[in-house]
Amino acid sequence: MSEEIKQKKRRRRFGDRSDGRKLRTVNPMTKFMPYIMPMRCDACNTYSDMFDVTKTDKFCREKVKQGKTSFGFLHIMLAAYVRAASQRPGINRFISGQKVFARNDIQVVMTVKKTLSLDSPDTCIKVRFEPTDTVDQIYEKFNAVVSEVQSKPDEVNAFDKLNKLLSLIPGLLCRWTVKLLNLMDYFGLLPKKLLWLSPFHGSMIITSMGSLGIRPVYHHIYNFGNLPVFIAYGGRRSVVCCDKEGRASVKKYIEIKVVTDERICDGYYYASAFKLVKRYVENPELLELPPEQTFEDID
Repeated sequence: MSEEIKQKKRRRRFGDRSDGRKLRTVNPMTKFMPYIMPMRCDACNTYSDMFDVTKTDKFCREKVKQGKTSFGFLHIMLAAYVRAASQRPGINRFISGQKVFARNDIQVVMTVKKTLSLDSPDTCIKVRFEPTDTVDQIYEKFNAVVSEVQSKPDEVNAFDKLNKLLSLIPGLLCRWTVKLLNLMDYFGLLPKKLLWLSPFHGSMIITSMGSLGIRPVYHHIYNFGNLPVFIAYGGRRSVVCCDKEGRASVKKYIEIKVVTDERICDGYYYASAFKLVKRYVENPELLELPPEQTFEDID
């Protein structure tokens, strides 16, 4: 990313938020959509696909041999999405205050268990990535955050403290507290620290259904906050496939299901972005080097 673009991103203009800049040159249809569909639940589109993980699994095994002991499909999926966002920055937009914004960075949200047991409490993590990150850098950044949480299972982190505080507010007052937070978010007045702690604000949220032993679900996205994409993926499935000559072979696939906020970009753009995600997942060696070029969203 050039210094000129970085300077542009740092300059805030009237109407910008602390987590994103207002897009002023979006087409009239995109500008009008949030008024036709004011809530995120109005604008949910669903998408499903199957990724061939034959090469992906081999790639993961090689990374484990290199010493990255917990390297797996999740890291490939994160790297593929980040790389797609670097080439199709429109998927990193969000809607707030019925305006379209380009997010300042790439933030991924995930719920994790503090320990690998049934009664272990859940907590949310948020990891910030750069468009130029390679799969190895994404592995290191993501695992550093997870390790910090799981190495201190009895420690209450900032997210847990905020959750505890909100849970102490009496029911009726809590409703008004949420309304107030919604109003502040509408006008971009939520403090930066609160935006960072919120699991409802980010580029994308991801969950693994495979670890639960079930196929992925279409998980809803939230009206509160501004998360535009929710990705769920399942475990590996063996599928009998035929090549062009009719010869049968067994391949392993992972099924994904995605729920998106259609107001941030059109279907053609989304399709282009998820084709890239699939290409990177099925050819993970492409993620070992930084992208030759990253793209900035429109003004």
